Amino acid sequence: MSPILVRPVREQLEHDRVIRLLQLRLKRRHDVVVNIGPDQTVPVKIGPVQIFPDLVLTHPDKGHKLAGTVEVETGESVNHLEAMAQWAHLGRARVPFHLYVPAGCVDIARRLATENHVNLAELWSFHTIGDQTRFTLVHRAPVPEPKRAATPLAAGRRKSAAAKSKSVAGRPKAKPKRKPKTAKAQKAKPQKQKRM
Repeated sequence: MSPILVRPVREQLEHDRVIRLLQLRLKRRHDVVVNIGPDQTVPVKIGPVQIFPDLVLTHPDKGHKLAGTVEVETGESVNHLEAMAQWAHLGRARVPFHLYVPAGCVDIARRLATENHVNLAELWSFHTIGDQTRFTLVHRAPVPEPKRAATPLAAGRRKSAAAKSKSVAGRPKAKPKRKPKTAKAQKAKPQKQKRM
């Protein structure tokens, strides 16, 4: 249960409407399940805590594996209690956590996320103009590059470079051996005649 026990009716309607808009918007890439009001159907277990995020995203082709969580906040629910009770746990999950807040609460949401060490994949703001809601990406966490294993060729180069540095440091350089001349090369050169 959210620390915001009762939202004002107008904000609750706005909250539910934004969730439904996001459901339509995100269903192109994911299977989306919503947890609105008393219809808390799909929990996400993070350690010992079970949380019901507003939207649960799953992969449609990978056995409905969890792909991400989305939390929508209103002006009243962007506060320290909400950040500690839900954002902090959702940010610790192994899947991306997306947070949607009203445009006027972006700075507060950033500060609360930083103070509570919330790992946000994306922070979005939304504002309503008439009957249309506009979403604006405010922050996207950089995607870490996957670490690559050393290739055998690169490992071989490192070993040969290390061997060369040891041989150079340990003993003086030897003169390179000359190739013996072939018989053709010797015949081709005219010999100097001795003068008497």
